[in-house]
Amino acid sequence: MRFAFIDGQILFHHSREAFGCRFPNYDIPKLAENIAKAQAWNLIGIHFYTGVPDAGDDPRWNRFWTNRLAAMGGPGISVFSRPLRYRNQTVRLSDESTHMFPHGEEKGVDVRFAPDIIGKAVRNEYDVVLVFSQDQDLSEVADEIRDLGRQQDRRIKLACAYPISPTVRNRRGINGTDWIRIPRATCDACCDPKDNRQALG
Repeated sequence: MRFAFIDGQILFHHSREAFGCRFPNYDIPKLAENIAKAQAWNLIGIHFYTGVPDAGDDPRWNRFWTNRLAAMGGPGISVFSRPLRYRNQTVRLSDESTHMFPHGEEKGVDVRFAPDIIGKAVRNEYDVVLVFSQDQDLSEVADEIRDLGRQQDRRIKLACAYPISPTVRNRRGINGTDWIRIPRATCDACCDPKDNRQALG
């Protein structure tokens, strides 16, 4: 039994850093199944999580994600979304002046992401979990899952997949997991044939 858990915003931002992707053009089921197949794993479920910008603050990206999530549903795919929360962030410019702008942050996604992974392990619903993230906070989840495996007298594998290229700064996966690096060729082969960029105007 194998499941994939995908943090959509983290995957997008890491793909942008690694490959210069300007929008989330990946086909989620195809990408997850491609990575799993390379490891000889058959996925039985995909869980996708993302924050969605508020329509009043960013109507273009709100339309994009609304259309994208509506088209993503299907057998074996579970989608969880929450509105992005905004707070003012200040940056210092090269001329020593400062600029303040609203910065969107995911709130509620992390709270759901980790418990879902642990909950399925507690219920003995998988023996392999594939996580698309580099969030080191999930290293505590890896520790918890190993402990659960010992309690249940079974081995549970936790792997993390993430884009990699010479341009990325963070080349590490989540501590305590098996690292699966995603090259550009794999991402290019898993582009979504349905182009939602028209929502971006």
